[in-house]
Amino acid sequence: MTLHRIALRAVSMMASVAAIASIGLAPGAAVRAKPLSYELPPETAAFEPGPNLEVVQGNCAACHSADYIKTQPQGPKFKKDFWQAEVMKMIKVYGAPIDEADVGKIVEYLSQTY
Repeated sequence: MTLHRIALRAVSMMASVAAIASIGLAPGAAVRAKPLSYELPPETAAFEPGPNLEVVQGNCAACHSADYIKTQPQGPKFKKDFWQAEVMKMIKVYGAPIDEADVGKIVEYLSQTY
């Protein structure tokens, strides 16, 4: 490190100490923010009743609300194959920790309920 850089760092540090001192804090003093609290609105989305609902709630609701499912394409051509691909995408792309034994149950619920 050159002498010029050392001097620049020293000047920068002195400026920082001066700035802290100007707001009434000693160097190294912690700045504490007032705690913030807020209330979330009540959940309005719910999974529709269907087969294996508990499995779906236990796996899918950990990452997203039931509203997410309702935004997916719907209709007769978006049934078992579509939902199988979606569940596998959640596992392989997004890392959803879904047990292999639950995949078929989730696909069954989604294809019969949505």
